[in-house]
Amino acid sequence: MRCSPGGAWLALAASLLHVSLQGEFQRKLYKELVKNYNPLERPVANDSQPLTVYFSLSLLQIMDVDEKNQVLTTNIWLQMSWTDHYLQWNVSEYPGVKTVRFPDGQIWKPDILLYNSADERFDATFHTNVLVNSSGHCQYLPPGIFKSSCYIDVRWFPFDVQHCKLKFGSWSYGGWSLDLQMQEADISGYIPNGEWDLVGIPGKRSEKFYECCKEPYPDVTFTVTMRRRTLYYGLNLLIPCVLISALALLVFLLPADSGEKISLGITVLLSLTVFMLLVAEIMPATSDSVPLIAQYFASTMIIVGLSVVVTVIVLQYHHHDPDGGKMPKWTRVVLLNWCAWFLRMKRPGEDKVRPACQHARRRCSLASVEMSAVAPPPASNGNLLYIGFRGLDGVHCAPTPDSGVVCGRMACSPTHDEHLLHAGQPPEGDPDLAKILEEVRYIANRFRCQDESEAVCSEWKFAACVVDRLCLMAFSVFTIICTIGILMSAPNFVEAVSKDFA
Repeated sequence: MRCSPGGAWLALAASLLHVSLQGEFQRKLYKELVKNYNPLERPVANDSQPLTVYFSLSLLQIMDVDEKNQVLTTNIWLQMSWTDHYLQWNVSEYPGVKTVRFPDGQIWKPDILLYNSADERFDATFHTNVLVNSSGHCQYLPPGIFKSSCYIDVRWFPFDVQHCKLKFGSWSYGGWSLDLQMQEADISGYIPNGEWDLVGIPGKRSEKFYECCKEPYPDVTFTVTMRRRTLYYGLNLLIPCVLISALALLVFLLPADSGEKISLGITVLLSLTVFMLLVAEIMPATSDSVPLIAQYFASTMIIVGLSVVVTVIVLQYHHHDPDGGKMPKWTRVVLLNWCAWFLRMKRPGEDKVRPACQHARRRCSLASVEMSAVAPPPASNGNLLYIGFRGLDGVHCAPTPDSGVVCGRMACSPTHDEHLLHAGQPPEGDPDLAKILEEVRYIANRFRCQDESEAVCSEWKFAACVVDRLCLMAFSVFTIICTIGILMSAPNFVEAVSKDFA
């Protein structure tokens, strides 16, 4: 079917006429709507009835959570809708005009603000146009970067869940003039945050009464519930702290003769202090609660501090002066008997010293028999020398390479040694042999004193080893208990580990 040129021109003229009429209708409608319109007047048919305003929001992004200043920064689009009785028209009278838009200040709109705002301007929204349809339904969608005050509970940091409230309400209208109703928040356009996971944003409507007025003041509170992602803090704070606390246990494995036990303990203590300062910089200066990670650091610092104190005691035992006295009886019983038995520790060379000393004791007894059986020939210097040195054969018990301690004192008692020395006394008138025997007595006494000093030093050194081993076990158990007990006490520890470290 072909269309004539005349029909085409008529269609074109009709379309042009329709466009021009639509522009005229829209201009006419704007003039009619703003005529005698007062933006200060509450747009209701009956002044005794409240104007219902539906309020909601759309959360786009959690931009920042400032724990130190306790401020939450979010990107939010507000959603407000109400019915304006004076902004209604008949669509048939204004063909093609279904909606109109009014800029800020030309029509009435509710003065809804964020009560707990921390912004310098207080109202951080961008005032957009108000969309109005033919039935008088008004829709206002102002976006904004909101800074709200939020109490940050750092008790379970870094395994914490924060609940930040956004309280909205009319600043000047009461409940008898403006009925604020809540609608569910929209999170369909939410952009994930690298530090926080959004758990939910439930809302609640409440009414508050003041002493000045009888009417209620409604408000809508949305609670932004978010869980901290712990991967960053686990890798940068927790794992280094666990490793440092494990290094503190190496203090008890380091030999006392190395001279580095105190240095290692103090170095570990300083490292924990540095980590403690890093945590203090990001935490708010509050005394309401102690962060979980601060509790763990404090317990670890106590462990390291006690390890330094115990190390001082161990070094004092290890380098104990023999002239300072023997070990007290109770110390010997507790450390050398009970604790050593509990830790399955034996003195170095304990199993090898006893047979060597028993052999020396047999040598002493045999020498005594020989001394008593052989009578000294009279006036014979050679025989006297021979008899004297043979009688001293049982006095000298050379140290074995395994024991490392001279056991002559253990094998031959001092009275027995004196008996052997006096058994071969030369006759009077031989001063040379008397001097030789006197020197032998002096050497024997020196050996005996040296044996006693070495035995005392050996006891103290073994006691130091027992204390080291005992503290290693005790501090290891205490460190494991603190690590598991403190960290796993967080309510969402398992959830955080399964989601962030998986």
